[in-house]
This record gives sequence, structure tokens and C-alpha cells, in this order.
Amino acid sequence: MIEKEFEILNHQGLHARPATALVSLASKFESDIFLIRDDKKINAKSILGVLVLAAEHGCKLKIQASGVDEKAAAEAIIELSKNHFGMDEKD
Repeated sequence: MIEKEFEILNHQGLHARPATALVSLASKFESDIFLIRDDKKINAKSILGVLVLAAEHGCKLKIQASGVDEKAAAEAIIELSKNHFGMDEKD
């Protein structure tokens, strides 16, 4: 199992479009992937779960991945976050 922390850089937080991009990416991996915020742990392959986190700009989330491609999964999701989930946004 791998666990890493990342920050939500999007100015509007992890709303529907970036959440969809995250779920779409997570679903490409075989590993179990979870996002953790405070006491909430959700399946990163669930759009409703991701939205329930209500992750605003600056929020720190942990990604927990377990499986054959856990390292690649965690790195890909962190990279997606660094790239503002594919949205045209600047820091």
C-alpha cells in the first residue's frame, strides 16, 4: 500500500468537472484507490464519494492506493491535481 498527500490547487476546489476527471483516471487502474480527508475515506472511483469530500481550494487530501499498479495510480492522480484536473486554470 502507498499513501501520499496532495493539495487541491483549483480555485473552485474539487467540483463536478475536476471530480469527474479524477474518477475517470482512477478507474483506469486495477488498484483500490481511496481519498481521505479528516475522518472521511472514500473510493476514488466513485463520483459521489469524491464530491462528498467537499474539497475546497487549498484542502489537503491523502491518496491511499493498494494493488499491482498502486504507485502509478497515486502518481497519476497527484500529477492530475498539479495540472488542475485538466481545467484551464493558472495558479
